[in-house]
Amino acid sequence: MLLPFFQWLESLWLGQFIVSSNWLFPVIESVHLLALAVLGGAILVVDMRLLGLGLKNHAVTQIAREARPWLVGALVVMIATGVPLFLSEAVKCYYSQAFWNKMTALALGLVFTFTVRARATETESVRHTARRQAVVGALSLALWFTVAASGRWIGFS
Repeated sequence: MLLPFFQWLESLWLGQFIVSSNWLFPVIESVHLLALAVLGGAILVVDMRLLGLGLKNHAVTQIAREARPWLVGALVVMIATGVPLFLSEAVKCYYSQAFWNKMTALALGLVFTFTVRARATETESVRHTARRQAVVGALSLALWFTVAASGRWIGFS
């Protein structure tokens, strides 16, 4: 049912332009991966603090507030580069379980990050919230690791 749609997406001019170029796909993918590194740093610094494993002299709220522009900026770049990469190999993605895993984890990660995780970073940890913050940090790391690992696995499938 979705295959004709994916075939149509791959036939669009942008995907065809990328496929016909020897250098465009690797350049776009490099920018995509650089944005992933920035996103990973923004996620990691906050989640490690939520887990109580770093930057203990800094407030969770402060770290999250300072990391948020990097997180949002990296997401914008990743979407802006991910769409053309997808359009250049949409049919391959359709048949790739790694692609579907990535998209599922990405949707869950985005919702989790901008709802549950955002709420957990709005207040400082006290005795009754420290455990909750640690669980939120661990779940966030697991979701975003799944996005990154599945995305990397698309290239091998």
